[in-house]
Amino acid sequence: MKVSRFQVMAVLQAARAYALGLPLDSAQSWGLNRAIFIAAAKRGFKAGAGTGRKGSGVRGTAKGEQTFSLGDDMAYKTARKGALLFTIGGEVQTTEAFERQVVSRFGGTFPDVWKEALGYVKGFDKDVLLSSNDFFNTVYKPVRDQLAARWTQASGLNDK
Repeated sequence: MKVSRFQVMAVLQAARAYALGLPLDSAQSWGLNRAIFIAAAKRGFKAGAGTGRKGSGVRGTAKGEQTFSLGDDMAYKTARKGALLFTIGGEVQTTEAFERQVVSRFGGTFPDVWKEALGYVKGFDKDVLLSSNDFFNTVYKPVRDQLAARWTQASGLNDK
């Protein structure tokens, strides 16, 4: 399977969160959460399973949910075994989910991909990383297709 823009977004968002001080498990949860959010936004936030209302697929599921801000970006948060994790549509983005939806696309090359992504993201000013718009337009968008192609090629999984 190819590495898609979804995986590129998840990895770069995780690297962003890690560079801004979140622990690795929280950073991976953040990365997957933001990739899911962007994918849903691209589809127009279609109603998700169990929501019952058009346009409500990516919203808090319980009154009183708490939010977490990374710069001007916000996500719903939860804690599991003392770790800060993020939720979307009532689903928690765990390290296991990150492994399944992101890391698995890279074969055994993910440690190299992570190192590259972290080095790339750390090359930007903190103000760029704190702005969701600047991150998308300055960090992610210019390289998304090149990284997807290169990381697919490096993984050796593009024909599977």
